[in-house]
Amino acid sequence: MPNRAFAATKSVSSDEVDRQWYVVDAEDLVLGRLATRIATVLRGKHKPSFTPHSDTGDHVIVVNAEKVQLTGRKREQKTYYRHSGYVGGIKSINADRLLASAHSDRVVRNAVRGMLPKNSLGRQMLSKLRVYAGPDHPHASQKPEELPNV
Repeated sequence: MPNRAFAATKSVSSDEVDRQWYVVDAEDLVLGRLATRIATVLRGKHKPSFTPHSDTGDHVIVVNAEKVQLTGRKREQKTYYRHSGYVGGIKSINADRLLASAHSDRVVRNAVRGMLPKNSLGRQMLSKLRVYAGPDHPHASQKPEELPNV
């Protein structure tokens, strides 16, 4: 039996990651397909140095979130809930009214949040997501590039 040298698996920590900035124009893109691509980039699964237990993802900026598309009858039927913390304090709103309101960025943010891990690591990854309803964003100094394959 020949002697083979085995390479050890390299586990990358969050400090060793070179983070990129990406911008996505959500106009006329389907919400679920957009959210899966964003969640993949936030998690870092698109990199060869992906490590499941550390935050190796990149920053993502989403513009035109109010112009995202929903398939089927989801625009009228999909309901978002939030709770004030008080007894009887549950509020609901459908996707059409939420997209027309001042908080239209919550549609994209909630879709991406549902695709990330439900722990402190997932919350850390979500902090690298910036969603804006309109076409402008204040992150030009980071020199974001267009996110490929969206």
